[in-house]
Amino acid sequence: MARYVRWFEELGLDDVGLVGGKNASLGELYRNLAGAGVRVPNGFAVTAEAYREALRRAEAWERLEAVLAGIDKSDLADFSRRAHAAREIVYGAGIPDEVRVEILEAYHRLGEQYGPDLSVAVRSSATAEDLPGASFAGQQETFLNVRGDEQLLDACRRCWASLFTDRAISYRIDQGFDHLAVALSVGIMKMVRSDLASSGVMFTLDTETGFRDVVFVTGAWGLGENVVQGTVEPDEFYVHKPTYERGYRAVLRRRLGAKTVKMVLAPGGHGATTRNVPTPRADQDRFCLSDDEVLELAGQAIAVERHYSERAGRPTPMDLEWAKDGLDGLLYLVQARPETVASRRRPTVVEEYRITGSGEVLVTGRAVGTKVAVGEAHWIPDVQRLVEFRPGEVLVADTTTPDWEPVMKDAAAIVTNRGGRTCHAAIVARELGIPAVVGAGNATEVLREVGTVTVSCAEGDVGKVYRGTVPFEVHRIDVAELPRPKTKVMVNLGNPDVAFAVALLPSDGVGLARMEFIINERIRAHPMALVHPDRLDEETRRRVEELARHDPGLREFFVRELSEGIGTIAAAFYPRPVVVRMSDFKSNEYAGLLGGAAFEPEEENPMLGFRGAARYVHPAYAEGFALECAAMRRVRETMGLDNVRLMVPFCRRLDEADRVLEAMASHGLVRGEGGLEIYVMCEIPNNVVLIDEFAARFDGISIGSNDLTQLVLGVDRDSEVVAFEFDERDPGVLEMIRLAVEGARRAGRHSGICGQAPSDHPEFAEFLVELGIDSISLNPDVVVQTTMRILDLEARRGR
Repeated sequence: MARYVRWFEELGLDDVGLVGGKNASLGELYRNLAGAGVRVPNGFAVTAEAYREALRRAEAWERLEAVLAGIDKSDLADFSRRAHAAREIVYGAGIPDEVRVEILEAYHRLGEQYGPDLSVAVRSSATAEDLPGASFAGQQETFLNVRGDEQLLDACRRCWASLFTDRAISYRIDQGFDHLAVALSVGIMKMVRSDLASSGVMFTLDTETGFRDVVFVTGAWGLGENVVQGTVEPDEFYVHKPTYERGYRAVLRRRLGAKTVKMVLAPGGHGATTRNVPTPRADQDRFCLSDDEVLELAGQAIAVERHYSERAGRPTPMDLEWAKDGLDGLLYLVQARPETVASRRRPTVVEEYRITGSGEVLVTGRAVGTKVAVGEAHWIPDVQRLVEFRPGEVLVADTTTPDWEPVMKDAAAIVTNRGGRTCHAAIVARELGIPAVVGAGNATEVLREVGTVTVSCAEGDVGKVYRGTVPFEVHRIDVAELPRPKTKVMVNLGNPDVAFAVALLPSDGVGLARMEFIINERIRAHPMALVHPDRLDEETRRRVEELARHDPGLREFFVRELSEGIGTIAAAFYPRPVVVRMSDFKSNEYAGLLGGAAFEPEEENPMLGFRGAARYVHPAYAEGFALECAAMRRVRETMGLDNVRLMVPFCRRLDEADRVLEAMASHGLVRGEGGLEIYVMCEIPNNVVLIDEFAARFDGISIGSNDLTQLVLGVDRDSEVVAFEFDERDPGVLEMIRLAVEGARRAGRHSGICGQAPSDHPEFAEFLVELGIDSISLNPDVVVQTTMRILDLEARRGR
């Protein structure tokens, strides 16, 4: 039996000490999960004992110990000199003859399996790698497309030497590992030719929030190093795990990355010979994976997570690398390890950063984390200039690599030109708990000499860098032992970008999910412009068609974008209820959408005009409403998110309610079918006067306190002139709310409120609790405080 080589089929997670975390994990997958659809290229590991034996034969241990004794990260010049000397000692040790024989015998056997054109990836696997408390990802070297005996043996020696890269030594110091106690195994596996296709990274949770019900897939064209190191902004996809496991197959959400360059093998080159080349424009503008491929990867990720969790006896979110082979067209997993940053978060302390001032936004990019930081912007062009960086500054760079880590931990924040949310800068920022804005484009030019900046990742998916110091607040509340009140406390939400974070708050679901944000920010075109592009002028039509260039048609674009936005919110809170309000733009707001002017009337008072239910059955918008219904049907039936309830806004009359329900049914949204519940907004005095009749037609009412106050008091809430007259606490408004709640109770229907008043006025929330309302929906920033107030009130009243 070979002493220094182990095949993947012989390895498992218990072999970390023998072959390192990376190789042990590959063996675990190869041996146990092929039947679950997990595909891993075959290969073998050169054991850590081979590394130790090579150094022993060369009498290198004492020299290594002397070189590393007292090494100090703060003296960068001496640190780098010692690291280089350590690498020279290891590389110079060579490979003992018996080790060489076993490596080549295994390599030739692998060639028999895959044929004479076999090339291999040669990858380092440290024996302290991928432990629960530390990830050594990216610390050692990998060599790709290696061919032939001599290239293979040289790559093995270089892997051994890479145990002493500057970044690896720095990381071990930070983690408290003994340099000489960590050994290195080498993994040799069939090369997946992703240089001819695509590759990337995926996680079985959301990396920003720690939300565990999704698989997050990122990818780009070419070799995966660009995604890992943040050289490109990758494509992003989410798949919802609970509904996937129930048999539903749909991408929850996607985002097209720039992917401006791709890493390929240099012509005729082997080993480490790679280069970045410009990505053709057509490839930049399309996703690097099809939906079917994303779903296949998600299935593999879920299988791996399940296996690791069962083996560990606890939930174990995973960090995986995938690659698509451009020769055979198959998807492979090439690395798997437990995720070590986001999964360690426990949302017992809710920490909310809020920008309270304003300022000039200098650059924007992808937000990493949810924090805000202030510091002097310091542009670092390359690793040689890292010595100039001072603790507390904002690190500004084109991109970062593991070589930068010794100074990154001292940064107040990080801003990079390139990269996505799984790039090196993003991963390190999360691990350090500092905000980062990645993929900011021209940050190194704009921020080069601006002085103090404020880096904000607290405003959703888009990270912003402001000039100077912008005021912000931090609110910390421990909710670990917070019980649930009898009155349901829900949230108002319209931005899918923050859904996973908001879902971690203690709430009973979403009482108001607004479509308008998604239509404004993601779709940007008037629904009727997508139905009738022939009515648009040539330039507007061109712009509308450009928006939908990734979809089969304009209608399909609207349905996909709206369903993915609402679906993201529904998935975040699943299986808690999510009440989705059908669109409630006013005509002036609709007219502001691309192509909207061609379809909207000019009204003196849009607040009381062509809005809400009246639009849905009117010839001027009925086809647009059909698209909304198609999107909601896709959320419930294709995505499997049956926790979605629908709500009809601004329904003036009973016959209008009947016609809207009939229209919804004709579009496949039949009340009661498949458990579908349909609510109505109670925001017009007629809804209160005829509460029994309205309640008989719907499954619940949700009081819109903003519009109800406007119409009870006769105050245009858009008018600054009479704004002082607008007050939801007026006795007349409170009486209307009382009548509505009592009417719903009388009819056995759910009663809730989703207006602004309970978020703004604590006494208003108390009034609702005393009234016995079923649910109160609040803005996320007051959920915890209001919940505690409600608990106190219920305790005092004995509810």
